[in-house]
Amino acid sequence: MVVTKITGALALRALARTSQQQHQQILTMARHYAVASTKGAEIRTRIEDKRQAAYEGGGQARIDAQHQKGKLTARERIELLVDPGTFREYDAFVEHQCTDFGMATQKITGDGVVTGVGKINGRTTYLFSQDFTSFGGSLSRTFAAKVCKIMDKAMLVGAPVVGLNDSGGARIQEGVDSLAGYAEIFQRNVLASGVVPQISLVMGPCAGGAVYSPALTDFTFMVRGTSYLFVTGPDVVKAVTNETVTQEELGGAGAHTRRSGVAHDAFDNDVVALAQTRELLSYLPQSNREAPALRFTADPADRADAALDSLVPADSHQAYDMKGVIARIVDDARFFEIMPDYARNIVVGFARMGGRSVGVVGNQPLVSSGVLDIDASVKAARFVRFCDAFGIPLVTLVDVPGFLPGTQQEHGGIIREGAKLLYAYAEATVPKIAVTTRKAYGGAQCVMSSKQLRGDVNLAWPTAELAVMGAKGAVEILWRKDPAGRASAEAEYNRVFANPLPAAQRGYLDDIIAPSDTRRRVIEELEILQHKKLVNPAKKHDNMPL
Repeated sequence: MVVTKITGALALRALARTSQQQHQQILTMARHYAVASTKGAEIRTRIEDKRQAAYEGGGQARIDAQHQKGKLTARERIELLVDPGTFREYDAFVEHQCTDFGMATQKITGDGVVTGVGKINGRTTYLFSQDFTSFGGSLSRTFAAKVCKIMDKAMLVGAPVVGLNDSGGARIQEGVDSLAGYAEIFQRNVLASGVVPQISLVMGPCAGGAVYSPALTDFTFMVRGTSYLFVTGPDVVKAVTNETVTQEELGGAGAHTRRSGVAHDAFDNDVVALAQTRELLSYLPQSNREAPALRFTADPADRADAALDSLVPADSHQAYDMKGVIARIVDDARFFEIMPDYARNIVVGFARMGGRSVGVVGNQPLVSSGVLDIDASVKAARFVRFCDAFGIPLVTLVDVPGFLPGTQQEHGGIIREGAKLLYAYAEATVPKIAVTTRKAYGGAQCVMSSKQLRGDVNLAWPTAELAVMGAKGAVEILWRKDPAGRASAEAEYNRVFANPLPAAQRGYLDDIIAPSDTRRRVIEELEILQHKKLVNPAKKHDNMPL
């Protein structure tokens, strides 16, 4: 009994000591938790402060200055471009690592560019938006690394890249690191070419080495009055050549959409430019690994248009609008024209036929009779190659009197430049359908998706004329020693050649169709050709006449 009491007392004292130890441990743990909780709250606060700093960019004063110029901020542009609530930002906390020229104390979270991924028309799209409020959007090593990261991701998953450019150029304080950053981006532009669509919007200044990234992408759009593209600015031009020129004259939207052909179109403001970019992407596939998306249309595939039967004038010297033809045969009369202000003697752009995206190329009789010249050849060749790279069928509307003659064209290299268009059509393996509406003369007839360039379906209207040249020119050569016989000879030439029968009899045309039946026939041929398989000979790369 005594032993039991002693044992019980010892147990109670041991239990008390254990309880005191546990209590002490609990107090210690509570203090640790309190410290950790305070530290965690501080970290979370710092994170949110940095995130907010990234959202603010260069600060409210610079944002206000951006708005006063009629420009949106980098983030506002992204919000308008992507579907609501779909943008996911990457690398928001990145800051430059430069310490030279006082840069160690000048850091802006995000470092001048917003990068990430979002949905456009419900489809994944990677994008970067340069922030002019942050260091003037100048490019640093870390800035370039952010851009390169999303370009790499885009190629990995097979999605387009859209770049919103608004930058003062290289960040001078970083020296060669900045130049290396540009080169890294250029390399990715080249690797992505033909793999994923690349679109550049120039929405502010873009000068020096920075201009070569937009130049390497598939499409470049500008904003009138606020965007500029030039290798050297007006001050340098003045110093070197003593030429006085404004930014707008040197590298504004007008200069590049009408004269140089560097830009594919220009729009009145940021909002319109972003909306048109969304529209363009709707016609394109995500990558070269898939076909463009089909879109439902209520426009009947077999819709006939009697107006086409009388659209081409009886007089072959009288012009008509090829855009009118395009509008009447494509779905819902919707045509997204590319480079509408440059080389207007040829028309290129995207449309849908039977819900399928197609690339449309057409000579424009309203401008220089639709003749092929240097600018038209290059414009169309680049478009044809883009469509071929991304599996978009080509529909070509032919009304071409030949190549433009003259010393200016010959000395400017029309032989080489015209060969680019020939090369583009010849190497293309996508479905190729051509419809000759009227003239198809000389070498230009060969170039415009002819049967000999592996054209899949070549059709003609009854008004078509496929010949070496027009009747008047041919007769002047053949009857140069007999002027009196030219009138009757011209009538005979017209009877023999000024119709599509000779070409059809030789198999150079697959059929002669009523103009009103063009839409139905082209859509049916596209349906048949949708599974076409054609592979060019194996090679490292081609050597087209650049």
